[in-house]
Amino acid sequence: MDAALPVEEKKNGTVIPMTIIGLLFFIFGFVTWLNGALIPFLQIICHLNEFQAFFVTTAFYFAYFIMAFPMSLVLGKIGYRGGMALGLAIMVIGALLFIPAALAASYPMFLLGLFVLGTGLTILQTASNPYVVLLGPKESAATRISIMGLINKGAGVIVPMVFAALIFSDLGNTSPEALETLTAAELQALSEKLILPYLYMAGALAFLIALVRFSPLPHIEPEEEPVVASGEKQSILQFPQVVLGAIALFAYVGVEVIAGDSIGLFGKKLGLANFATLTSYTMVCMTIGYIIGVTCIPKIISQQQALLGSAVAGTLCVLGVVLSSTDSHTLSQVLIGWSGIPTVPNAVMFVALMGLAHALVWPALWPLALDGLGKFTPQGSALLIMGIAGGAVLPPALGALSSSFGDMQPAYWLCLPCYLFIWFYAVKGYKRRAWK
Repeated sequence: MDAALPVEEKKNGTVIPMTIIGLLFFIFGFVTWLNGALIPFLQIICHLNEFQAFFVTTAFYFAYFIMAFPMSLVLGKIGYRGGMALGLAIMVIGALLFIPAALAASYPMFLLGLFVLGTGLTILQTASNPYVVLLGPKESAATRISIMGLINKGAGVIVPMVFAALIFSDLGNTSPEALETLTAAELQALSEKLILPYLYMAGALAFLIALVRFSPLPHIEPEEEPVVASGEKQSILQFPQVVLGAIALFAYVGVEVIAGDSIGLFGKKLGLANFATLTSYTMVCMTIGYIIGVTCIPKIISQQQALLGSAVAGTLCVLGVVLSSTDSHTLSQVLIGWSGIPTVPNAVMFVALMGLAHALVWPALWPLALDGLGKFTPQGSALLIMGIAGGAVLPPALGALSSSFGDMQPAYWLCLPCYLFIWFYAVKGYKRRAWK
């Protein structure tokens, strides 16, 4: 197991480790937010309805739920650094699986590749998030995680535009309706365009394996600290702040993925020509939110206040999505009309603004949930990672509601109880140290 990092090294030696971990978080973002562009793309080449298309997120995020605890056991044996290298190696396999999937234009094969990518990201997330928390003072943990989130979401801004340029460059401004009429040969050619990007991804991941294995990343293990005054606890399930935190993360990741991955499908359904790049709108909003986190936590607002503010803002955005016009572009004209970026209907803009609203949930919740766990920190991290399964469950639920209503807009009511639970956790849940 990794040796503990000295306190002085924590204070003064974090620049290089943060740079290397930042590269990993960029890859997290690139792989994760590629799904938002991939969903409408696979819907076209595999002839899928909304419910079927959202199985992209199910395959990807369900890996977190299945693999989190097994990966935490592996992590206990090989340490944080070894876990990062293993996670990257598994992701190389997942990226390479996209080659036969693209050649066969096979949706099940695409889903298998996504599951393997998600499995690799599971161990990477299980290792890297507590690593960032433990790399310095816990009071500034949210700031460090916000920096990582800023890098992660920055990748999310770039990837839809890169994807659209590589995949749709030959199609010009072809409308969503025209894309549905492509011949079988044209669809096969479109599918095979995925091969080169995923080959590049596999190469980049292989380079990062070498970087992690041979870089001067310090070894860190959780500090052995008392967990309760009345005696030692035997199970991670005896820590309410972690269990409730995992539920809050389930809700958060569900709405985060909905905001990032459904906006393109929503735009496509409304007939917007730029539907393939709409994920970038959400990611820009999330990036702004992370900048707020980096600059304001803990100097101006506490981690708990950031979490509460996110819940309130998210609730207001949901109301904006379901109650706003799909014809008027007034909101986006005010916010981005001056920039030359294409404007979108008000309802679509509120989906993007959900990214800004909930951006601080992840960095604020992790240190609150892991506080005081001591030797249970790896298990606590694994339990929180399992909450990422919200990204597997809630987007398909949104797709099912959309198919049922025959309209995507009212399906966004699904996000309201998610924000309300995060609200509860920010007010009471994180304080719980016993179930009675």
